[in-house]
This record gives sequence, structure tokens and C-alpha cells, in this order.
Amino acid sequence: MRPSLFAAAALAVLPATAALAQVTGAAFALPEAKTFRFESQQQTLSMQYVDLPAERPNGHTAVLLHGKNFCSGYWRGTARVLHERGWRVVIPEQIGFCGSDMPRRYQYSFHQLAENTRDLLEQLDLARTTVIAHSMGGMLGTRYALMYPGAVERLVLVNPIGLEDWKAKGVPYVDIDAQYARERAMDAERIEAYQKQSYYDGRWNADYARWARELARIYQGPRGDRFAWSMARTSDMVYTQPVVHEFPRLQVPTALIIGQRDRTAIGRDAAPPAVAQTLGDYPALGRAAAGAIPGATLIELDGLGHLPHIEAPERFEAALLEALDGDADAG
Repeated sequence: MRPSLFAAAALAVLPATAALAQVTGAAFALPEAKTFRFESQQQTLSMQYVDLPAERPNGHTAVLLHGKNFCSGYWRGTARVLHERGWRVVIPEQIGFCGSDMPRRYQYSFHQLAENTRDLLEQLDLARTTVIAHSMGGMLGTRYALMYPGAVERLVLVNPIGLEDWKAKGVPYVDIDAQYARERAMDAERIEAYQKQSYYDGRWNADYARWARELARIYQGPRGDRFAWSMARTSDMVYTQPVVHEFPRLQVPTALIIGQRDRTAIGRDAAPPAVAQTLGDYPALGRAAAGAIPGATLIELDGLGHLPHIEAPERFEAALLEALDGDADAG
């Protein structure tokens, strides 16, 4: 797929949406979001992204891929650290998420999202990048690296989901209509309860709450129904399109950064108890993935969960710079 001649010219700077407007710090702010318009599946779509130029260019660009329950803004701390070390940073929001279009009719697949991302990067004249990917973004980053190995300098997977094949392990299928009903029931209270238990081991603070509130605003806003429908279909994508079996095919330098307290597992609540208790063993899954991916390195972060870059930014940033060692001026 390539953008149409009309759409390819439509890289426009737009005001940041609510999803990206909050990604500011006391001494650091991401630039305004831009929009990439392109043709996909017989429709013109808009994908929002941030393009942060390097402060002292080191010749490298990092592409940060978000997870399913977050918008791109939760990468702000990581973007700052890379920016200070000379990296250009591009942070897309995938179709179906946050500030990007949420089409009612769209065939979601990791192949399609990877192609959309590649088209964006080609339009930005970025032939090769380092891909840093968290959670669901890890499945997308893996697919991207499999499809475009020559376009990937390095792949860094941060507590990626998809280190196991849930359906093969016995997690039952939940159809899209049932997923949609669950998504429509989402509100701030449910989101906080889930994230507090699943991500932070019962702890909670203002920084954690920021990202939960951001998600709740989308569910409860004017695009809430479209967002719920997109989330239902991307849940189906995550369940039905495993990448773990293709890890041995990866041909790019790969590092895994794994918070050892993480126990995230898709469909655990619907699985039989005997199955549920076997899922999401990230210490074991990380080691297995590192063994399956040729030449992979594994960085284990004791005591941290699914979001090490939010839970313990300094520890995560040190691990990331270690993972990037070998790229010029990585730190």
C-alpha cells in the first residue's frame, strides 16, 4: 500500500488533541501533533503522530509504539531522554486509537498497522529507524520487523504482550460483539481498578492516574462508541494473530526489557482456573523469547510490572540506554 497522490501530500500540522495535549513536563513539551492522511481499505484515513526533532542529531531516529490501553503521550519521558541524547523521535497513534481515525469499517491486523506505520515513515523520508515498542505495540513492532527487516536498525520490546499464544494455551475465544459490550461498560472507575491491580500491584499515584483518566475521557467522550468498537476489534486482533511462533525469524538486533512483576495475560478472566494460573509468567516468558529470537539480549527489571517506563522512569531509562548501546551517542 502507498498513499494516494492526493493523500500523500496531506501531511498537515493540526492542533494537538486531548490525547496528546497533556504530554508536557515542567521543562519539556512534545511538539504539536501532526496528521498523516493516506488511503487504506478504500477510504482516506488520518493517523496522528508526534515528530520530535533531535536536539543534537546523532543520525538515529526512534519510533515509539504504544500499547492497547494507552495513547502515545505516555512515552513523553522516554522521548525526552532520547531527545537529549540526539535522537529524532516519532510517536504514531495507530488507526483506531486516541487522536487517529476510528473507522467503523476496517480490517484490523498487525500487518495492516505495520504497513500504515511504514507508509508514514517513508513519507517522513525515514529509511531506517530503531523501534521501541510496549505491550500491544510489541506485537506490532515484531510484525513490523518481520515485514521490513531492512528498515529496522534495532528492536526494543518493553514488556510486550504476545510472548505466549493464549488461544493455543486454552484461553477461550470471546467474539467481537461480546468484547464491544465489555468496552462500552468502561468508565473511569473500572479503568482505575483494572490498572491499579494489573499494572501497579495495588499501588496508585497521580502519575498513574493521569493515563487512566486520559483513557476514560475517550470512552466517555463524543467518540466513545467508535473507540469501544475499535478496541473490541483490536482485542480480536491481539487474540487471533500471535507473533510468538515467528520469533526465530526475526533478523534484526533485538532487546527485551521485562519488568519481572508483570503477569499480564489476555483472556485470563475467561480462562478455566487451571489455565489462568499458568498465564502471564513474564520472567519465564521473557527468557523463552530471548532464547527464541536470534542474538537477543534480555534486561530484567526486578520488582517492576507491565509499565516500567511509568512506574520507575529512571530505572527504565537506564535499561533502555543499555539496550541501545551500539547505536552512536545512545548514552
